[in-house]
Amino acid sequence: MAGRADLKMDLIQELERQRQTLLAFRNNPEISEEALSGALYEIEQSSAALLGMTGKIGQYLRENDWLMSIKSRAAIPGGVCEFDLPSYHWWLHRPADVRRSALEGWTKPMLPLRDAAAIVLRLLRSSGRAKNYVATNGQFQLNLGGSAAQMVRITVGVDEQAIPEVSANKYFLNIRFTKPPAGELKARGCERDVPFDLTFCNL
Repeated sequence: MAGRADLKMDLIQELERQRQTLLAFRNNPEISEEALSGALYEIEQSSAALLGMTGKIGQYLRENDWLMSIKSRAAIPGGVCEFDLPSYHWWLHRPADVRRSALEGWTKPMLPLRDAAAIVLRLLRSSGRAKNYVATNGQFQLNLGGSAAQMVRITVGVDEQAIPEVSANKYFLNIRFTKPPAGELKARGCERDVPFDLTFCNL
């Protein structure tokens, strides 16, 4: 996924769009200037880090023959056993700090992508306002009237024994709550009313 050529530019463009949106709130008495400056600084730092990434993203991983041998064998059932990849099993038995250091080295060049995506997702998740609903007998349907949302957030109480399953199109949003599995092969639907919060998010 990181090898997609458009990923970096899409993130840079979205960060710039969010920066321009936030700049419009400057000198607004209802907005904390400190919080606004912090958000703008974070976006600018992330954009600079993305612009600093050179070459094809993740190319250094594709050029690592050892990692590529593990990747090619991992798709085969039993392909990463000791007999086929002895060097991998040798590495798995290295001290934890040695393995952690190697993993950090492989992931560090991609951290600007992770950080930028985290900013965009945080802004997206905080863009909507939650509304309270109740799923009668564990079922809920909402007529969207053709409106669109980039993300739907469903919040259920931490003590609520219910798991939401969502399906949607541009006309309807359907939520079916199921009971947590207790050894069954298939989850069963809730047969009681389930209160929840629903948030539609758009950047």
